[in-house]
Amino acid sequence: MRAWRGFIEGSQRLMEVLNRELQSLHGISLADYRILVMLSESPDGSVRMSELADGILSSRSRLTHQVRRMESEDLVSRSTCVEDGRGVLAFITPFGRQKLAEAAPTHVRGVRSYLIDQLDDNELAAVASVFEKVDAALDARPTI
Repeated sequence: MRAWRGFIEGSQRLMEVLNRELQSLHGISLADYRILVMLSESPDGSVRMSELADGILSSRSRLTHQVRRMESEDLVSRSTCVEDGRGVLAFITPFGRQKLAEAAPTHVRGVRSYLIDQLDDNELAAVASVFEKVDAALDARPTI
């Protein structure tokens, strides 16, 4: 119970603080940041919306709403996939790249300060191992 409660409370508080810092200092949410990172890591700055939803662990409808809002802020744009005409691609805009470059040091500093610097090398290795196992177990579960 101690491990479970510690995980729930610590992870929620960490995400809230990281989100609040990004919002107050850069005007973007942690969810926006995650989308911008994923798009920026693509060679051409674009990702199919379905892949983006899977990559950020979001429902397609929630992602569509989020991207629509980000589009109105000129952080991303969308277009139909030329290859099949059915899929939709999300692209990071030049302004989105600029916003990501400004926000990244804040995010990295927060993650380092609130998580990485609190743990020794053995604890970091244990956290990585635990969540790799959790992720693998979730991937292996039967589809409901």
